[in-house]
Amino acid sequence: MSLARHSRALRPDPTVYPTEDDVGEEMIQRLICELLRPLLDRFLRERGVRAFVGADQFVYWRQFEPTLCVSPDVYVMPGVDPDLAGVRSWKVWETGVVPSFALEVVADDRRKDYERSPERHADLGTRELVVFDPHSHEGRDRVRWQVYRRVDGRRLRSVEQTDEDRVASRVLRCHLREVGREGALRVRIATGRGGDALFPRMRAAIDAAQREVWLATYIFHDDPTAAAVAQALVNAAARGV
Repeated sequence: MSLARHSRALRPDPTVYPTEDDVGEEMIQRLICELLRPLLDRFLRERGVRAFVGADQFVYWRQFEPTLCVSPDVYVMPGVDPDLAGVRSWKVWETGVVPSFALEVVADDRRKDYERSPERHADLGTRELVVFDPHSHEGRDRVRWQVYRRVDGRRLRSVEQTDEDRVASRVLRCHLREVGREGALRVRIATGRGGDALFPRMRAAIDAAQREVWLATYIFHDDPTAAAVAQALVNAAARGV
C-alpha cells in the first residue's frame, strides 16, 4: 500500500499537528519497546505480512482537531511499506490507514493507559489493543495484561484481563509474553499453540544481535544446548556486540 496512493486533494489546513511531546518515558517502558518493535517487524516479514511497525508516533484521526490523537508505544500499520522512511506522524484522513494492532506499556500515569488509551483507540479504529502493566504487582487494582478487540466490526471492547505471563493476539497470530523480572522485564513474541516457543529462538536472536544481548536465566545446565548458547555469546562478543 502506497501512502501517496491514498492521499487526496484536501483544502488548505493551517493546523499544527505536533510530531513529538514533552512527556518523558520511564526507562522500563523504553527498553520494552526498543526490543519488541524490531522483533515484531522481523516476525511479520518472515511470515510475508506487509506492514509498517512503528513506535511512539502520533496518529491523528480527525482533520483540524490536533487533540484527537494517540501515540502508541508500538503499533502496526497494515499494508504499508515496512521500509517506509521519514514517518513523523500519521493523519488518517490522508492515508486511509489505522493501526491493526497497538501496544501500550503502562508508565507513571496509570489512568492514561487504563482509561484514556482504550477510549482513544476505539475512536481511532484500532482493531486490537494490548495494554501491558509492568507494575501490576504494586496494587490489587492493577492487572498485567488487558486485551481490547473490535468484534464483528463493532466498537473496541475488553475481551481479556489476566495476570498470566502471556496473552494471545488474534491480529498478530502469536502470543505476547512477559520474560525477565524488574529491570530486565521485557515483552517477547511467542509462537506455538500456547505461546511456549519464544521468537526468535535464543541462538538465532544472539546471532542476529548487532548492538547488545539481554540474557536472563536462573539455571544454566552444563550440556550441549547450553554450550551452543555460550558459543553464540562468544561469537557475538567477537563481533563487537
